[in-house]
Amino acid sequence: MVIYGVAMLALCMLTGIFFGDLLGQLIGVQANVGGVGLSMLLLIVLVNQKHPRFNMSVPTETGINFWNAMYVPIVVAMAAKQNVVAALSSGWLAITAGIAAVAAGFLLIPLIARISPGQHHDQ
Repeated sequence: MVIYGVAMLALCMLTGIFFGDLLGQLIGVQANVGGVGLSMLLLIVLVNQKHPRFNMSVPTETGINFWNAMYVPIVVAMAAKQNVVAALSSGWLAITAGIAAVAAGFLLIPLIARISPGQHHDQ
């Protein structure tokens, strides 16, 4: 049923927000640090499980895809805005950590492209 996909998304979102808030408290920032990203990674891992217990029906996948298309981009945009405002008001450590995370992400793109099993277009 579609509701199972929505429930899985909600569970991932609540888990990500909880651990994002916990991470923010651990590093001394009064904000959610990466909660939306953690929830999206958790959702990706759960959706791609090959275990028979995680075998989802088409309506369940439809529920996940619906909220992925409608809701998740809005939440990501809102969380990004809040994180930037919180980082700017929290000091240089939060700003430096954000810049370092983005730089690390950009530097990892070639490595991920090499190890991914998809088609590569060499130029």
